This record gives sequence, structure tokens and C-alpha cells, in this order.
Amino acid sequence: MGSFEMSDLLSYYAEANSFTRIDRLLDEIEPVSTDIDAVVRLVQGLLIHEALASFYGAAFPERRVAEKQLHGANAILERAKRLNASSLRNVRPPEERVVGVCRHFTTLFVGVLRSKGIPSRVRCGFATYFERGKHVDHWVGEYWHTRDRRWVLVDAQLDDFQRKLFGVQIDSLDVPRDRFLVAGDAWKACRNGADPQTFGVGGTEMWGLVEVFGNVFQDIAALQKIELLPWEWYGLAATDKSAAYKETDLVDQLASISSSADHGAIEALRRLVAIDERLRVPPEKLREIAETDLAFFTAN
Repeated sequence: MGSFEMSDLLSYYAEANSFTRIDRLLDEIEPVSTDIDAVVRLVQGLLIHEALASFYGAAFPERRVAEKQLHGANAILERAKRLNASSLRNVRPPEERVVGVCRHFTTLFVGVLRSKGIPSRVRCGFATYFERGKHVDHWVGEYWHTRDRRWVLVDAQLDDFQRKLFGVQIDSLDVPRDRFLVAGDAWKACRNGADPQTFGVGGTEMWGLVEVFGNVFQDIAALQKIELLPWEWYGLAATDKSAAYKETDLVDQLASISSSADHGAIEALRRLVAIDERLRVPPEKLREIAETDLAFFTAN
């Protein structure tokens, strides 16, 4: 395995994979500006968060809620086109947007950026700006800012309405690193004395260290350009949740990779995954994902 340099890292994240590829409707996406705000507004005009739909005055039957099981950017865009045949660049009424969760906003955001050759990636972690004193499970995008030579976090879900709803003051196009903790930073915080019970999934009983543990694996997968749904835990995280308490050395390693996510960290991740199958997303899971997107359109 050859050395992985910074230029390799940027090339890697500028290229789409099966989850973020946009091809069949690319002609409608190409005219969108490379301006980050323009891409975010495009995404927000196509998607609606399942848990927030009622605040927008929308309600969905179960068959529509099932849209949150879609994975790929292509599938999301094709569903949006079926719901409203106008240009994808047109903002849809809330009831005509694709139902998803934060991961869908982020994956589509990254898909659009990658279609324009901009290095970007999906990040899984915890936001502190939705509930005071809580670290809420959340996904955001991250793109390489060429002029500043740094990775910038972007919350593609957070629109003006949600800012008012949650009282959010941050710049959602440049989210401070202490307001969104990538999963590795969240794990380190818990190991250094932060209360694990403040980390979890909003509106559920799922709080505690095991949720941080699971998100480390989700972020590690996303760094490999495998952007799973939030509930699709795999490998060690799926088979042995007690590993959060007994495999701390291994998770510490993964957390450091998540926190740094530079070219050296990604090279280290590749080496770890090559020797430990518990860290791999099983090939059958990837086949199942492709079949899920196809089955949805066959049924709808």
C-alpha cells in the first residue's frame, strides 16, 4: 500500500461514489453555482426532515415516510422529480419535498459538490445547537476551502426557519468545531470526563456512550465514502455494543482517525480496515442498499 498524500486525499474526496454519484439528472444540477450557499439552498428546496415536517405544515402517509430509506443522491433526485416534475432548482412546497433525515441533506449536499469536483465528505457526530446542554446526533457536510486550506463544516439542513425554531446563532456555512463534534471528538470528550448521557438521538431514549460508539463507526464508514443511514450500524458496532466499554483501545484509534481525518489518518484507516474485518461494511450490506433504492421505485 503506497503512501497517501494530501493531494491524493483531495482527489479522493472530489470523486463521487455510488452513494453520492449524480448522473441521470446531472443536466439539472450542472447550472447550480459552486457557491456553498447556493448548493445548500438547492438541497433545502428538495428535502424535508421527517421529524420536523409538522412545523412546516406538512404531514406524510407511511409510504412517503419510507423515503427516508433511500440512500443515493441519484435516488433522492429521481424521487424529487417524481413528486414535482419542475426543475430540480425550483424550491418545492414542503409536502412535495423528499422525506429524509439530516444524513440525506448532507449526502445530497456532498453529492452536488462532488459533481462539481469540489473535495467534500459526509461527517457523523453531535450538534450542540439544537438543545441546550445536549449533544444531539447529527450529520453535516465538510468541504475543502482551497483559499483557507482547511476543511469547513456545513449544516445543509439548517434553514432560516429552523434557526428561529431552535434559536440557533451559529454560521451554518462554517460551523464551529466546538458546536459540532465529529464522532471521534465526541468519543474523546466522553473519555475525558464529559457526561455520555448528554450524547444521543433527539426525541428518543437512545442516549449514552453506546450512541457515541455507534457514530464513530458511522463516521469511519463515511470517511471511506460509504454514507450509511444513521440506523445502519455494521461490523463490531452492530454485533457487540458492549465493545463500547471493552474495546476502548481500538475505538480510541478510530476516534483519532475521525478527529484528524487528514491524509495520514485515512491511510491508517485503510490499513486497519484491511486487517480487521470487524471494521468493514459487509459487501452484502452494500448489495442490500442498492436493492433497497431500486425496490422503492418499483413499489412507488
